[in-house]
Amino acid sequence: MERAEAYGFSGAMSGAFLLSCLLFAAVSRRQRGPYMDEVFHVPQAQAYCHGRFLQWDPMITTLPGLYLLSVGVVKPAAWLLGWTGSVVCSVGMLRFINLLFSAGNFYLLYLLLFKIHQKNKAVSGFQRILSALTLATFPTLYFFTFLYYTDPGSVFFTLFSYLMCLYGNHKTSALLGFCGFMFRQTNIVWTVFCAGNVVAEKLNEAWRIELQKKKDEKISSRKGSFSDLTRILQFLVKYLISPKNLVTLTALTWPYIILVSLFFVFVFINGGIVVGDRSSHEACLHFPQLFYFLSFTGFFAFPHLLTPTKIRKFLLSLRKHPVQYSLITVISLFLIWKFTYVHKYLLADNRHYTFYVWRKVFQRHELVKYLLVPFYIFAGWSFADTLKSKSIFWILMYFVCLLAVTVPQKLLEFRYFILPFLIYRLNIPFLSLYRQLLELAFYILVNAVTFYLFLNRTFQWENSDEVQRFMW
Repeated sequence: MERAEAYGFSGAMSGAFLLSCLLFAAVSRRQRGPYMDEVFHVPQAQAYCHGRFLQWDPMITTLPGLYLLSVGVVKPAAWLLGWTGSVVCSVGMLRFINLLFSAGNFYLLYLLLFKIHQKNKAVSGFQRILSALTLATFPTLYFFTFLYYTDPGSVFFTLFSYLMCLYGNHKTSALLGFCGFMFRQTNIVWTVFCAGNVVAEKLNEAWRIELQKKKDEKISSRKGSFSDLTRILQFLVKYLISPKNLVTLTALTWPYIILVSLFFVFVFINGGIVVGDRSSHEACLHFPQLFYFLSFTGFFAFPHLLTPTKIRKFLLSLRKHPVQYSLITVISLFLIWKFTYVHKYLLADNRHYTFYVWRKVFQRHELVKYLLVPFYIFAGWSFADTLKSKSIFWILMYFVCLLAVTVPQKLLEFRYFILPFLIYRLNIPFLSLYRQLLELAFYILVNAVTFYLFLNRTFQWENSDEVQRFMW
């Protein structure tokens, strides 16, 4: 990092943290007590603060990583600063943990952008800082910086694990992946993603050798065609059934294999992936979740995905491959018809944006969910087009992880899309400076609207005296 870039990054990070502190103070003044899921998280952390480590709220569905880390930070800080009484492990103190995670996420996002795009000499230091700032203020993640939720910590350890993986520190990466797992069990998918990065690199090397042997460079230049995909899949099967290759891959990824094995042991002993209340978190094959994720990504990454050039390229592709797109359309319609699930929380809780999205869009008419298929197909094509700079093996590995982390979820919840979105966004090419500024301005606008609604547009339910607030 050059000196000017280091000063610029320090200034951006310090300024963002100061503004977050001011916003944190505003949220804490307006909402002093626990809100939404905080009514479960805060008392559990406070029980740990008082040494009651065997106490557990059965309504909590995640492992105790957030509470253990909170106690590990707050108790020593209270001892050093001489704090006593109710201030220790108060709601505000616990929420401040996520503000620290937010600062850490900013730094990790910058380091990841630097590492992933280090070969692109056209990217300036200012662009890296701007992109890190944009992702650090990603609305769905940024909002939960100010409440005591698992999301900021879950993202922190997952991004840290990914960074260590890219630098080849796989034992450290697996250890950080375990920390991420302790925050949210589904983060085990991103441990598999890190292992997949290692496997994809070895496959790329072997594939280049294969191309060189056959002197057939056309395969790599036409990797979107069906025949080339078939040849790649045949190569993949041939490579992975070789005992020698399997031994090599195992030697490289054994820390991740151990962690994934421990995960399966946990699932067997626990009787499922969810701890606590399982009645509202049943796994199912909810394939339309992939379409919702693509729509979510299209909304938040529109400067990357929705451009006149991409629209023209998509229409050209549509004209050149009508049979393939017709088949994709039929499959999409079938998946929506047979595998659409509506969680009871989605219909009942009018505090979340997803409630209004479902009511205003999907419940307009029974046919709406089918009429959206062309938009899903364009979003999917544009999504894949932005990843064309990555190897075919990386794309296959990411897509498998994306399916694993989204499809089993019955509830439409935007928080579940945070990590797959960030991983995607980190790995696509940089935009022009104008479009980067447009993306940042859009995130700031969405955040401003969200916090205005949360702080000022309160309401009450008929059967409750508690103040309700709009949120993600």
